[in-house]
Amino acid sequence: MMNGQPRNRRKNQELCGKNFLKFVVYVFTFIFWLTGCAFLAIGVWILFVKHSFASLLGNSTFPIATYLMIGIGGFIIVTGIMGCAGARVENRCLLVLYSVFLLLIFLLEAISGVLAYMYEGIIREELSRSLNDTMMKNYNYDAHLTTAIDDMQQRFLCCGAVSFKDWQKSQWLREDRNTTNKAPDSCCMSYSQGCAISDHPSNIYYRGCSPRLAQYTKESLMIIGGVGLGLCCVQIFGVIFSCCLVRKIKDKVYKY
Repeated sequence: MMNGQPRNRRKNQELCGKNFLKFVVYVFTFIFWLTGCAFLAIGVWILFVKHSFASLLGNSTFPIATYLMIGIGGFIIVTGIMGCAGARVENRCLLVLYSVFLLLIFLLEAISGVLAYMYEGIIREELSRSLNDTMMKNYNYDAHLTTAIDDMQQRFLCCGAVSFKDWQKSQWLREDRNTTNKAPDSCCMSYSQGCAISDHPSNIYYRGCSPRLAQYTKESLMIIGGVGLGLCCVQIFGVIFSCCLVRKIKDKVYKY
């Protein structure tokens, strides 16, 4: 009896340690699952609210970072369910797979955050080169880009990339002999058909759109970068807890 008491005490301690780790994994997975929902929600919000002018950026980094964020959110939700199931049934294979996926998510979040911050640093310089070229060559020739340019000028109350004078060099005004406009009608302070026939400062906006579009995009990129880099560190704790639980759980023998 005396020899059995230390053994029973050791078993009870191991059981308590294992149950505590299971509880920690449950709590972490729930928090992890909530971060996945947050990733997905923020990514979808940026896609539908902030992507209006993505086609004007001349670079695919912003769309890639956004879609990566949405994909990470969905992956986190699925991985969280896997982690809960693995802890619940004490399946070592599921928990090991859960740890591997956590490491993968850590890398994806870090990549998403770094991409966002890298592009945020060069966006103004890049826009000053690419936006003017996009507007001058595609306005009135590409329906999608024409709509995006008009929406941008009306939303930001601006005209041209650097200033309203950019439109004097546009392919549209140089080739269209049927228009007397000095700029698109979307440059007008009070929009109406053919309103941009005069380029007087009381009629059209003089400031360019490049600074406003750069600031607008920077705000979205800062959200992606902050969320990605801020939450990726959380995954490290999940890997540690799940690996500790794997060590505590003994392989089950299934009889068929």
